[in-house]
Amino acid sequence: MAMSPAATSAEVVPGALTGEAFAALERLADVPRFRVQQNAVTQVTVDDIALNRDVVFNTDHSFSTVLDDWSVTNQKQSGRCWMFAGLNLFRPGAMETMGLKSFEFSQNYTMFCDKIERANYFLEAMIDTAGRDVDDRTVAYLMRQPISDGGQWNMFANLVAKHGLVPKPLMSETQSSSASGRMNAMLASKLREGAKTLRDQHAKGASIEALRVEKERILGVIYRILCIHLGTPPTKFTWQWTDKDHRFHRDDETTPQEFAAKYVGLPVEEYVCLVNDPRPTSPFGRTFTVEYLGNVVEGGIVKYLNVDTGLMKSLTRRAIEGGEPVWFGCDTGKQSKRDLGIWDRQLFDYGSVYDTTFGLDKAARLSYHETAMTHAMLFTGVDVIDGGVRRWRVENSWGEEPGKKGFFVMNDNWYDEYVFEIAVRKSALPAELQAALEREPIVLPAWDPMGALAR
Repeated sequence: MAMSPAATSAEVVPGALTGEAFAALERLADVPRFRVQQNAVTQVTVDDIALNRDVVFNTDHSFSTVLDDWSVTNQKQSGRCWMFAGLNLFRPGAMETMGLKSFEFSQNYTMFCDKIERANYFLEAMIDTAGRDVDDRTVAYLMRQPISDGGQWNMFANLVAKHGLVPKPLMSETQSSSASGRMNAMLASKLREGAKTLRDQHAKGASIEALRVEKERILGVIYRILCIHLGTPPTKFTWQWTDKDHRFHRDDETTPQEFAAKYVGLPVEEYVCLVNDPRPTSPFGRTFTVEYLGNVVEGGIVKYLNVDTGLMKSLTRRAIEGGEPVWFGCDTGKQSKRDLGIWDRQLFDYGSVYDTTFGLDKAARLSYHETAMTHAMLFTGVDVIDGGVRRWRVENSWGEEPGKKGFFVMNDNWYDEYVFEIAVRKSALPAELQAALEREPIVLPAWDPMGALAR
C-alpha cells in the first residue's frame, strides 16, 4: 500500500517534532543524575523528594497571639470553604453570647439559600444575555458552570443579610451537602435546560415579563430538587440549649433573620474586601468587580479594593491582636503540605528535582492562569518576633485530621505570594482608601482569575 504524501519521511511539517529532534531530546535527558531523580520519583511522589526539611524542622505551631480555643469544622467533599470561613468568623461571638464551649451555625442552611439565589442569578444572566449568540464568550463561560459551591465574602454577606442564620442541629448536614457533586450536576442540567428555554422564548419575541414568568417556573423545579437533596429550610423555629454552667435557655418562635441579628456580634455590613492583584492592568487604590459574579440579584456586588500586601498584613495583624479573626482567600495548593499543615514559599524545591526554574512572579502567575484564589479560611493567630511577623495561625475547615487538629501554620513569606484577599472593617482603612471604595469599580470579564474562588 502506498503511503500518503503526509506520511512520507521526506516531508517535514514546520513546527513538528522530527526524529532528529527526538534524538536530541533523548541525549539531553540521558544524564546520570537525572536517572537518580527518575528512580526516586517513580517510586514516591515528587513532593516527597522535593520537600525542604529545613522548613519543616523550623516551623512549629506556636504563636505569640492565639484567638481560638475551639475545634475546627469540616466542609467534607464540598466547595463551601468561603461559607464555612464566614460562619466560623461568627462562632466565637455566638458561643460567648450563649455561654457555650461548642457551637456551629448550619452550613447546610446557608448552602440551600445560596443555591436558590445562585440559580436565580444565573437565569437572570441568561435573560440579560439572551440576545447574544450562544457561542459568545461570556455566555459560553457562564454555561460551562451554571452553579457551583464556591463563593466570595460579599456573597456570604448577602446571604446573612437576606436569609439570616440557623443553628446547625435545626438543619444538619445531608449526604448532598457534604458531597455536593451529584446534586450540583443535576442542578446544572436543569439550569442549562432553563437557559435554552429562556433563549428560545426570547428569540420568538417574548417580553422580559414573560421570560421572568418562565424563570419562576424553572426556579420551582430547582427549589424542589434542593429540598430533596438538602431538606426544607426552616422559616421559624424554637432554639433551646444548656450552657457551660448548666443553665437552660430557650428562644421561642425565632426566624433565621432574628437569630442572626441576636447572635452575630460583628457588623457584617461594615466589612470590605481587600485584594492584592499586582498585574499591570490592576492599579492599586482602585476597586474592581467581576462581571456576572454574585448570588443575590438585589444584594451587594462582589467588590475588591486593590492594595499592597504590606497593608493587608498590617490590617490582619491588627485585627488579630485586637481579638478578631480574619477571613481570607488564597491559593491553598501551592507550596503546601496538607498532613503537616504547613505553607511556606520554599516548602518544595522542585527546581532541583527537574534541574530548571519556576520563575513566574505573582502578577505573571495570575495573568497566565498559574494561580488563583482556590480556598477561604480564617486567620486566628499571629507570631510576632522583634516587631515583625514570623508566621500566621490558620483555622481550616477540613476536619481535625490535617495539620494540628485542623489548624495550619503559614510562614509569612507564603502570605506575600499566595494570599490574595482579606475581609476587614472599612473603618480600619486609611481615609484615602475609604474614599477609594466609593469610586465606580473597574469591571473585569467573567472569566478573570479574580473570580475563581466563586467558581
